[in-house]
Formats: sequence, C-alpha cells, structure tokens
Amino acid sequence: QLQLVESGGGSVQAGGSLRLSCAASGRTFSRFSMGWFRQAPGKEREFVAAIAWNGPIYYVDSVKGRFTISRDNAKNTVYLQMNSLKPEDTAVYYCAATTGHGSNWLREGGKYAYWGQGTQVTVSS
Repeated sequence: QLQLVESGGGSVQAGGSLRLSCAASGRTFSRFSMGWFRQAPGKEREFVAAIAWNGPIYYVDSVKGRFTISRDNAKNTVYLQMNSLKPEDTAVYYCAATTGHGSNWLREGGKYAYWGQGTQVTVSS
C-alpha cells in the first residue's frame, strides 16, 4: 500500500499562487509515477499534471506555463506549484500514484492505483 496525503490548498484571489504538496508513505516512492487531478463541482475529474518515475512531465493544456509539477524522492513528496491562478482552477485537487509511465497512461485516472484524500483550491475573481 502507498498512502498519499495532500496539503497546501486554500483560497486565493485570481492571479495568486499556491503550492500543493503530496507526501507519500508505505512503499518505494521513486518507483511510482505521480499525477495531479482535479474535480470541480458538477464536473468530471480532470488530469492536471504528471511526473513519471523515469522523468518525463506532462500537463493539460489549460495549465501549461502556469503550473509546475516536481518531485523530491528523498522526501517522498510531489509538488504542484500553481501560479497565475484563475477562477476556473477552483476544484478539489488530488494526487495519485501509478507504476506505469507514458503520456497516454499518465493522463488517465483509471490507471492510478493510489489516491490521496484531496485538498480544496478556491480562486476568487
């Protein structure tokens, strides 16, 4: 089992920044690819960003240039730095882990075996 705990959510005004963290425990973190997903009220869960265990990084087009995903294997933590936030970024953000890699694999939520509990991000205009 791999346990994931997100933190860093909150409320900010449009144009502001937040950094989400996801701390992992229970298994060898470096062997997992990590993803961030989000779900807004009344909408389906959406892929946001992923960082593969072997390095490649992927983003949904709507956050490119504004969000940055990174990982610190020594701290068993993955981060999502979110800048220039927009009201449409408002959602519950989840981190997730999978042993797979590759763009198609990492963009699909069903490929992730482990999920955190989520953290709320609210962006006001």
